[in-house]
Formats: sequence, C-alpha cells, structure tokens
Amino acid sequence: MNLILSAKPHAILSFGNILIFTIIMLIAVSCTANKKHDSASSRVPQQAVRYNNTDEIENRILREYRQWRGTRHSMGGTGGKGIDCSGFVQKVYQDAFNIDLPRTTKEQVKQGKPVSFGELQPGDLVFFKPPGYPRHVGIFLSKSEFVHASKNKGVTVSRIDPQYWGKYYWTSRRILPKR
Repeated sequence: MNLILSAKPHAILSFGNILIFTIIMLIAVSCTANKKHDSASSRVPQQAVRYNNTDEIENRILREYRQWRGTRHSMGGTGGKGIDCSGFVQKVYQDAFNIDLPRTTKEQVKQGKPVSFGELQPGDLVFFKPPGYPRHVGIFLSKSEFVHASKNKGVTVSRIDPQYWGKYYWTSRRILPKR
C-alpha cells in the first residue's frame, strides 16, 4: 500500500489501467467459456417435444418453406440473400422445432437415427450425392416430396423421383422424437 501511495501519479494510473484491463479480460474469457458451453448443450434438447401427428410436423415445415421459397442458393449462405442446403435445414429446424443442428451436411448426417427410405416421415432429413455436390440435404415432407435449397431453383419443393433425386438418394436421418 505504501508503495502505491509513494509512487508517482502516472505509475498509479498505469497500475490502475493494468488492473482494469485484467478484470475486463477475465470477465470476457469467462463469458466466452460460458457461451461455448451453452451452445454445445443446446444441441441436445432438455426435453424433446413430441408432435401429435405428421400433419403438424409437415405444416410447421411448410410454414418455414413459405418464408424462404425462391431464396437463391448461395454456397455457405445462411440468410435471405442466399442460403445453401444445410443452412436452410439448420434454419428450418431451429425456427420450426427449436432444435439446433450442425451447420454442414457432413455433420448433419451424423445426427439423429438412421431411417430407411420406406419408413420416411415428414421432418426426416434426406441426403443425396448428386453430380456436382459432395452431399445434399433436404427435409422430407410426404408423398415422396422434400423441401431444400436447390442450386438451380433456390429454396423449393422437389419429388424424390427415379429420374433424378431417386438415383442420387444416399441416406436418411430422423431427428424429431418418435411420434
């Protein structure tokens, strides 16, 4: 204490600045650590919501689709000026079901549980390996339709027909809780 009091005024100011800087840095690091923990834990819902029927699920997806319909495809995009397939799926799941999915198809394909093509239900993620894409993802609706961000058409609904999408179908994952 005597050292500080006997120090010159600019030395006290420097010591005070260092102390304030150190406190701010500790708070910032603490907040960042908590934020990372919170976002990681939000990937696994505390209590998964069960939906009464597939119509309710499909209606939620279609409501989101109507907001995004026609938005152009942009690799790496996540907003209204352009969005890619995995970004679109991520946004729909967040907004319609309050479920956080990873950002990329490479990580999304590891989520949930595998489901066979014949067992698909609205809300299931469908993955493809078409020419020109390493991977492509969309959200299954019903009647062999799915919503996705297409390179050519932007956000659209397509059929999983044998002429195109059916040829490139890869796998499916069920993210939503069992109905």
